[in-house]
Amino acid sequence: MTVDSKKKGTGRARKPIPSRTGGTAVEGAAVLRKKLKEAARAHDSERWVLKLYVTGITPASQRAVARVREICEKHLLGRYQLEVIDIYQLPTLAKDEQIIAAPTLIKVLPTPLRRFIGDMTKAERVLFGMDVRKAP
Repeated sequence: MTVDSKKKGTGRARKPIPSRTGGTAVEGAAVLRKKLKEAARAHDSERWVLKLYVTGITPASQRAVARVREICEKHLLGRYQLEVIDIYQLPTLAKDEQIIAAPTLIKVLPTPLRRFIGDMTKAERVLFGMDVRKAP
């Protein structure tokens, strides 16, 4: 217990404030900080699963593949799995995913599922569209 510095001369001791979990507020704050650090570590180590649908070996498809790989290497630091799917070779996969235009990048994990359709050359737009945060 500590003496309340504002009430000098009263000699009354201040009790620690109990939290709902049975500890004190200071202990609760420490637990909260620990949980936040663990969540940040889990976010940094989470695996990204991406699918890129392209149309054959056209120059636009090749640019999209190269640009998405470059963005992933720069911002996801090897924490990603990129599957490139040629809709000419595997049309059933494109039909199952309801692909209406190419190139289309789908972020499967982490949730929520996101789709980015069209020009992949502007990294900022791709990062924003896929809700990718920059690596530390």
